[in-house]
Amino acid sequence: MPITSSMLETAQRFPERAAIVGGGRRLSYRELVEDSRRVSAAVASLHAGQTAPPVPAPETGGIPITAISAESAFAAARLVAGLAGYRAVSAVIDPRWPLAHRVRAVLATGIGVLISEDRELSRALAEAGWGGLLVGLEEFEQRVASAAPAAAPEVRPGDEAFLMLFSSGTTSAPKAFLKTREQYRRNVAVSSAHLEPLPGVATLAPGPVSYSLTLYAVIECLATGGEVHLGDAFDPFSLGPRVAKEGITRVVAVPAVVEAIAIAARRDPESFRGLELVVTGGANLPAAIRSSLAKALPETRLISYYGAAEIGFIGDSRDGDGTGITIYPGIGAEIRDERGVPVPEGELGELWIHAAARSDGYLAGTSDETLLDERGWATVHDLGRMRNGRLELVGRSGDVVATGGHKVSLPEVERAFEGMPGAGAVVAVALPDPVLGSLIALVAEPEGEAQPRRDALAAWARAKLPPQFVPKRWYRVDELPRTVGGKLRRGAAAELVANGEAVRL
Repeated sequence: MPITSSMLETAQRFPERAAIVGGGRRLSYRELVEDSRRVSAAVASLHAGQTAPPVPAPETGGIPITAISAESAFAAARLVAGLAGYRAVSAVIDPRWPLAHRVRAVLATGIGVLISEDRELSRALAEAGWGGLLVGLEEFEQRVASAAPAAAPEVRPGDEAFLMLFSSGTTSAPKAFLKTREQYRRNVAVSSAHLEPLPGVATLAPGPVSYSLTLYAVIECLATGGEVHLGDAFDPFSLGPRVAKEGITRVVAVPAVVEAIAIAARRDPESFRGLELVVTGGANLPAAIRSSLAKALPETRLISYYGAAEIGFIGDSRDGDGTGITIYPGIGAEIRDERGVPVPEGELGELWIHAAARSDGYLAGTSDETLLDERGWATVHDLGRMRNGRLELVGRSGDVVATGGHKVSLPEVERAFEGMPGAGAVVAVALPDPVLGSLIALVAEPEGEAQPRRDALAAWARAKLPPQFVPKRWYRVDELPRTVGGKLRRGAAAELVANGEAVRL
């Protein structure tokens, strides 16, 4: 069901049902529909008031792009929902991305209006010659409150661009792509059939709306007449009381939060009595997390789904460590070798998916990488094999690892330390972790007489990297292993750590 159609129908049948709740604020469906008229009017006036507005990416078909980069999950969800029934493209940019990545995302896609409180970002955009308009969140809300309501939201054409997302804002080249309304309708159809975002169900999605997992939870809840409860940051101490008070029966969260839920439930099982389902994203959910939740909440079901924002939902796992994924009906899956030829069952290769919800490709202004082949199959370069009709994922081509529900580029971690005074060569490695799946560690060698120091390395990392990229452990070796040609050997460095030959800082 289209999100706008659902919002209008729910507002008529259940006007006081909560639509979006978070940060001490609440919008019922009746209020959301009325609010969307003012949000749309305020956004339209901001775009119209520019003398030389940026040209939106041609893939939008000329539709102006409005983005928000703010800590408030409620504000981000309100903007996306408010523009859903109008000719508009919205985007959510993580305010924790490095500044250069946020600037590039705005410039490369032609965002015309950006809602943000970040003065450093405002200065950087001005210096880069951006012709758009940056408005603070408080000012934007004042404009919404005083705006004359636009016409009522309406169901828009299926081929119209609706949402702009980013595959990664944590690498040196974040790739943007669009979702049309029809692609999201197809995605909602899949998640509704398997992940239970049912009408009237109260779903808690604690996490930034810039995460595709949280953003999609907002979309699917509103598209099915459910309630979405948000949190700017995850607070395990208030989780139980909130679940009980707000009647939460479904949670959508990254694996690390699932583990925290299990810990909180052991302390306060009564508050979690009504929790029926936990849905988590990411492949290969650690069995320890599933076991921990089952012990704390034996009546609560856990579904670990696999998907990609560019493609949509692909399948899920409901037992064990999540390595065996059942592909959803209607989704095509193929494992191919480097020539693009399907491989026999059990052999490792690159995963290709055929799904009606997949995007058409990355915006040319942000990447020249191809998402689709000539037959319309898509890949994000995950590696896996099919065994007994189930998909086993083993990682992604290149040095990318999953940690706590996030995909982290190890080379990008290393590049952050380039130019650090007193720092020698470094290698980022992934170590197994029962909660996060993998954790990032950094192995450093001295630069001359200067020995690597944990406090200096950690401070540099926090200043240069998104939180999920910051290493959790730090090691020192006298000399990092290299190839004959001088290239650092990541695998050999990881072996030094595993064998206890690296000094823990």
